[in-house]
Amino acid sequence: MMIRLLVNAREPYFFKKGGEGMPSKANVQELQELTGLLQGSQAVFFCEYKGLTVEQIGQIRAKIREAQGLMRIAKNTLFSLALKEVGLPVPEEMLSGPNVFTIAYGDPVVVAKTLTDYIKTTKSEALKIKGALLEQRLLGPEDVSVLATLPSRDVLLAQVLGTMEAPIRGLVTVLSGNIRGLVTCLDQIAKAKEKEAA
Repeated sequence: MMIRLLVNAREPYFFKKGGEGMPSKANVQELQELTGLLQGSQAVFFCEYKGLTVEQIGQIRAKIREAQGLMRIAKNTLFSLALKEVGLPVPEEMLSGPNVFTIAYGDPVVVAKTLTDYIKTTKSEALKIKGALLEQRLLGPEDVSVLATLPSRDVLLAQVLGTMEAPIRGLVTVLSGNIRGLVTCLDQIAKAKEKEAA
């Protein structure tokens, strides 16, 4: 006999009756919370952690928060169910071992840079990037490293606006030069006519 558990009334999850696989209230609450956290995400990063101290976890979490992200330790099975619930692919190969999940709500590039910079500056083997989910695409660790080297969304927008502004600025300069020349020419004609009249 199976017991049905509804999370967000989308798709039921079935657990075996008899205690084995029976969800506890804490697991149900955790699943609902993870589902809520994933709903507004731009990207999800999967990292393996081994031997991180409480102080180190606090430091990296603070940096991730500054980058508009959230770092969370959760059970792999619950995180897998939460990914399914919000319609994201489930990378089974990344959901093994002790994982910490980083959810990006802002620019994923900034969060990727924050993670890779932390690993480089601390030279720590305690945190290892396994991959990421970005716009329904699965990225490997190499792809995340490449993502971290890209300019942030704000920098890209500034570059695009700069390239769009340059031709307009040139046109304004040319047009104002022509108008200045016309004004100078008309001024000289007026002075010449004044001399002729005098």
